[in-house]
Amino acid sequence: MKDIKTLGELKKSGYQSKSIKDELRDNLIENIKNKVTTFEGIHGYENTVIPELERAILSRHNINLLGLRGQAKTRLARMMVTLLDEYIPVVEGSEINDDPLQPMSRYAKELIAEKGDNTPISWLHRDERFAEKLATPDVTVADIIGDVDPIKAANLKLSYADDRVIHFGMIPRANRCIFVINELPDLQARIQVALFNILQEGDIQIRGFKLRLPLDMQFVFTANPEDYTNRGSIVTPLKDRIGSQILTHYPDSVETARTITSQEANLDERQSASVYVPDLAKDLLEQISFEARDSEYVDVKSGVSARMSITAFENLLSTAERRALLSGDDETSVRLSDFTGVIPAITGKVELVYEGEQEGADFVANILIESSVKTLFPKYFPKIEKLEKQGEETPYDDLVSWFFNNDGFELLDDYDDNTYKSKLDEVKPLDVLIADYQPDIDSKDVYFEKEFILWGMVQFKKLSKYRYSEGLQFKDPYGSYISGL
Repeated sequence: MKDIKTLGELKKSGYQSKSIKDELRDNLIENIKNKVTTFEGIHGYENTVIPELERAILSRHNINLLGLRGQAKTRLARMMVTLLDEYIPVVEGSEINDDPLQPMSRYAKELIAEKGDNTPISWLHRDERFAEKLATPDVTVADIIGDVDPIKAANLKLSYADDRVIHFGMIPRANRCIFVINELPDLQARIQVALFNILQEGDIQIRGFKLRLPLDMQFVFTANPEDYTNRGSIVTPLKDRIGSQILTHYPDSVETARTITSQEANLDERQSASVYVPDLAKDLLEQISFEARDSEYVDVKSGVSARMSITAFENLLSTAERRALLSGDDETSVRLSDFTGVIPAITGKVELVYEGEQEGADFVANILIESSVKTLFPKYFPKIEKLEKQGEETPYDDLVSWFFNNDGFELLDDYDDNTYKSKLDEVKPLDVLIADYQPDIDSKDVYFEKEFILWGMVQFKKLSKYRYSEGLQFKDPYGSYISGL
């Protein structure tokens, strides 16, 4: 097909023009029939967002993806490019990607009238058929629709009444393309009004020029519900012209969140090879986001982006890697105490309510980590509250007694792996708990779970934990009080 260089050759080939919405529809139908996954790498939307998006494409609708930050809205829009035909013909030199068989611009019509079947054509790849604009307060009608270009008028010695002095904006230049406007509510109302006719009738007006350009476009808008009240809104007539509004959401399970984080985390190969991450550590990391979305300290309306887990995972591995480099270990495993290293990734990603601001971002981040431990603890070991009966033995009695009889237990941040393991091995009741309740545990995960037990005991008020500059200290919460009497 790319060997076809002129309009005459294109006509002889039997090529049929097709609108972009029909391209998307036809190629999606083929994918569905052949069981081909269109939106590869998008997880958690298989039964919600993706079916709705596919229905919108089959209906040939313009689409608004509505959801909180970090819900893959822009990625979904960009992946629609894979549903376009690989190449389409355009009149060579056309500013607005004129279809040789259905020219719109004055330039294309005059060129075809002059050269006929010898009109040169070129081929546009689907990767070049995507345009994107972030809505910011400084966006103007001239940017997205077009304006009169006085320099062009002067160079061509044309009157301002001649439509050849028009400089087309981003939307006309994206004719026959997917055009995405991100954060639509942030676009000023007068700019949104300029989109009305483009969406419905295909008309554009530039400085008194009324051009009947039936632009062939697939519009995709993204919006955040928070923007409707905090910064702007989508004007009602524009919403009326958008065919489908699709609600996105956060992952509904830790397993899905883990898959996303693993896929998106930007890790160095050497880092991945030298740092082992226990499965429990991965679950714990994802649970932090779930805790944040339910936290009284975090603004729920703002949301907690999936990017928080991704950057926290990168920080977690970097914390373990740095510790290993300092201690001289060639390989290491993530420790629960390494989670202090993810706090900068948390504090930059959550919007705090007044109470959270009063407590401080670091305090809230620590609360989220500890709440994650408390939530996951009963999934691995017996729930402590249910065993609180007077005179009844519990699986944790020996562990509590060990701390009662020992004056504190320290885990320093800079311990090398051998020292870290030997310190935890001193607490013999931990071995019994692991053997009784996690008999099939991977040997690489044992020491992380030992530390996890200690943190869990703290959350259920059986031990106390103190953080100081060199590391952590665990103590019996009552022993120090009794010994001080």
